[in-house]
Amino acid sequence: MAKIMAKYEVTFIIDCSLGDDVAAMVEKFKTLVSDNATIIGEVEEWGKRKLAYPIDDLTEGYYVFITFESKPDFPAELDRVFKITDGIMRSLIICLDNV
Repeated sequence: MAKIMAKYEVTFIIDCSLGDDVAAMVEKFKTLVSDNATIIGEVEEWGKRKLAYPIDDLTEGYYVFITFESKPDFPAELDRVFKITDGIMRSLIICLDNV
């Protein structure tokens, strides 16, 4: 039987050189997730941290972590939006129901 809802975690890193646009980017993705899923707990903004290795010659990024519950098709759409958004350095979406 197909899953109706599943729990997911998403962590994404925003380019710190965006300055004030970092807060707008966090709000954009927070809104995108809340419109298409149910956010579990709070959106955790881990803030500016040093990267383990340089990405595009950048050594720092702004980390954000969200846990949510949604239909199985939404994470693919979220990943697509991450990939086409300038300023997103990396993203990772994990299904918690499979762990």
